[in-house]
Amino acid sequence: MSLTREEAFVRSDNEEDESFYDQPRFVTHIDDAAIARGTELYREWFPPNGAILDLMSSWVSHLPEDATYERVVGLGMNEAELRANPRLDEYVVQNLNERPRLPFGDSEFDACGICVSIQYLTRPVEVLHDVGRCLKDGAPIVITFSNRCFPTKAVHIWQMLDDEGHGELIKEYLRQAGNWEAIEFLECSPRMKSSDPLYAVIARKMKSNAHEQL
Repeated sequence: MSLTREEAFVRSDNEEDESFYDQPRFVTHIDDAAIARGTELYREWFPPNGAILDLMSSWVSHLPEDATYERVVGLGMNEAELRANPRLDEYVVQNLNERPRLPFGDSEFDACGICVSIQYLTRPVEVLHDVGRCLKDGAPIVITFSNRCFPTKAVHIWQMLDDEGHGELIKEYLRQAGNWEAIEFLECSPRMKSSDPLYAVIARKMKSNAHEQL
């Protein structure tokens, strides 16, 4: 069954996102084993001493504790959570569903991570296109997801799909954004069957002259 864009990105909770995220949630949304796998991905893909954008951030960033970065900037919805995050050098409070353009300069970052939050974006293509603007050519984006979410805030199309379908959906977001290449889906779940699953879609910022010609 085909969906219109409006149908695909509708949510059952129409309350303003600012109200939903007003109270800080000092919890993690995946278990320790899944977090560790996400951290391994960051260690593998994020360049040492680089400028890192933690998009849809909270009170933890899951970056490797022993890794040193030039700068880590978080953008999220709850200031108390962002203020409590020890890895952030700076933070911005912004609702990406209302304002998908990021308050950063062109080619400002060396990598971007989005951890178990992509399902809440109602304008994901716009957001991911602008993330590409803010990343240097060839810089990676690591988008992780699991089988958990706030169901009232996850978009309808996300809830229609299984885990593999979620990966294909994110890949399609990146393709439609038009400034990403080397897009791949990874199954990263911990070996322990009792652990939360973890999946990732990874891509690299296309060279500027390449996507300008599309």
